[in-house]
Amino acid sequence: MRNISDVIEQYLKQIIEGNESALIEVKRSELASQFECVPSQINYVIRTRFTEEKGYVVESKRGGGGYIRIIKVELDNHLAVYDQLLSLVGSSMSQHAAESMIERLEEEEAVTSREAKLMKSVIDREVLAVPLPSRDQFRARMMMAMLKTLKYKMSIM
Repeated sequence: MRNISDVIEQYLKQIIEGNESALIEVKRSELASQFECVPSQINYVIRTRFTEEKGYVVESKRGGGGYIRIIKVELDNHLAVYDQLLSLVGSSMSQHAAESMIERLEEEEAVTSREAKLMKSVIDREVLAVPLPSRDQFRARMMMAMLKTLKYKMSIM
């Protein structure tokens, strides 16, 4: 059985996919009531499952008439995906952020399932068995190298 976070994520993604503009506005309290959970659970799902690395922009307005707006970023081609992800890689990167980027590449069909598995295997903390912050710095450099290689491969095709 899936946990409540997975259920909320799938619900929101279905609404986004069914909406022409790839944008939704929801009220945290209404969602919490609908799923019989606390509003902080909604915050957690949005903060962890709808990130830039995964291709979303989240805006929120607090207060009585407040809302959360979730926008799915639609890019025209794989080169645009690579460029956007390259701009998100900093000098340091957590394993979670790197895995989110790889999952997005797979969802956008910019890499195959096999390529995604290979990419995830090399950025894993067990493989990069060095202390922090060096591990996150190595991971960022590896992600940058993989994304540049993918982008270069794409641009010469």
